[in-house]
Amino acid sequence: MIYVLFNSKSNNSRGEEDARNWAKCLDTEPEFVSLIGLDYKKFFDGLTKDDEAILCGGDGTVNYFANEMYGYKFKCKLSYVKCGSGNDFYRDVEKYEKDGRVEFTQFLKHLPLVKVNGIERRFLNGIGYGIDGETCLKGDLIRETDPSAEINYTSIAVKLLLGGYKIRKATVIVDGNEESFKHVWLSSTMFGKFYGGGMMAAPDQDRLNKEHTCTLTTLSSVGRLNTLFRFPTFSSGKHEGKKWINHKVGHSFKVTFDIPCAIQIDGDVIPDVKEYEVIIK
Repeated sequence: MIYVLFNSKSNNSRGEEDARNWAKCLDTEPEFVSLIGLDYKKFFDGLTKDDEAILCGGDGTVNYFANEMYGYKFKCKLSYVKCGSGNDFYRDVEKYEKDGRVEFTQFLKHLPLVKVNGIERRFLNGIGYGIDGETCLKGDLIRETDPSAEINYTSIAVKLLLGGYKIRKATVIVDGNEESFKHVWLSSTMFGKFYGGGMMAAPDQDRLNKEHTCTLTTLSSVGRLNTLFRFPTFSSGKHEGKKWINHKVGHSFKVTFDIPCAIQIDGDVIPDVKEYEVIIK
């Protein structure tokens, strides 16, 4: 039996519609299962090796699923289909797609753990800390006021670059090695290449690398206009070798800002964060 798991809240509440439209390509009629209120472990305990579960959703859906099911031994085949608005996870794994879906189980191993403000959580894409976190926070505030609003994150980021974001100083510790930075716009830990709706923050990061490492990307640049002009280079992943970008690869990370700001974990925002830690094994 094929089960299509959908999140009705994904892609601006078009998640079920997207999942049903995608399922039209299947040769058999699947059973549709809502993820809202679902007891994940109980559901998967009832499946066998002859079943296939297809997870449909965006980055928020896969993040929640990964945290609920991390360490679970799946008996059935587990696949993933993008049905979200950001789809950074899909951008990173699209090359593994076959028959319209991606084998998902392989991506639920060795996930990094972030510790922030007493919260511990696994993530699949990246931690945005700095102007990227503040941009997501502003987007959430707009959505609270108008749930139907189309959020233009690029426009929000530009406004913050031009005056709304207060530049930080950062201390980073990677695998025990400490370094300090001034004029910091962001210092983000990446498990995949993409975050923020397509920004390639860590172009050399491979989520399936045998060393099980993450990449810390720190952007430190003097001057708002200079940074604004450099941002398209950063967003497109063409910033390798630039002196205003610093990449650190490792297994343990601690980032501390002199002034608290928002952090986003696969798009989920936590405001007023002074520091965070990431561990990957």
